[in-house]
Amino acid sequence: MFHHLRPAIASLLALTLVTGVAYPLVVTALAQATFPEQANGSLVRDARGTLRGSALLAQPADGPQWFHPRPSAADYASVPSGASNLAADNPALAERIAADARALAVPGQGPVPLALVTTSASGLDPHLPPAAARYQVARIAAARGLPVEALERLVAQHTRHPAVGPAVVNVLALNLALANRAGL
Repeated sequence: MFHHLRPAIASLLALTLVTGVAYPLVVTALAQATFPEQANGSLVRDARGTLRGSALLAQPADGPQWFHPRPSAADYASVPSGASNLAADNPALAERIAADARALAVPGQGPVPLALVTTSASGLDPHLPPAAARYQVARIAAARGLPVEALERLVAQHTRHPAVGPAVVNVLALNLALANRAGL
């Protein structure tokens, strides 16, 4: 019987070493050598070097003085990330979106951009469309006593145009620049 088990046990051990040890070590070493910033989480630090988050994950921003990201069904936690799974015709989803739109509405600016009241598929999308960031400028200018034009320039400076897809603004980078008053 051991004669039949020995090849199976040897295969299990060999595959465990290859797929569970060697392969992860090689991939980690290649990632660290070729893309160290991304391999380490695309961490963002403020001017003093304090860790503020990751450029890849949305984070909550409380208060009218900050740019707010998209809402998160997982309360911005990465482990239970995901959408709310509420269907488009679910009354609870419609009520939540309507309540968020009322809370974010700025008189005279038209409807609240959809990106500010709907979650992304992961619930952790760190980007907003430039229009959604610009929609918040009047609120932030009033809360901080800053000129609207200065905040609009800040949004324009942080707008990125990827090779594929629409223009985006990273909310964390925008808020850090706002905290540092960079570009104002």
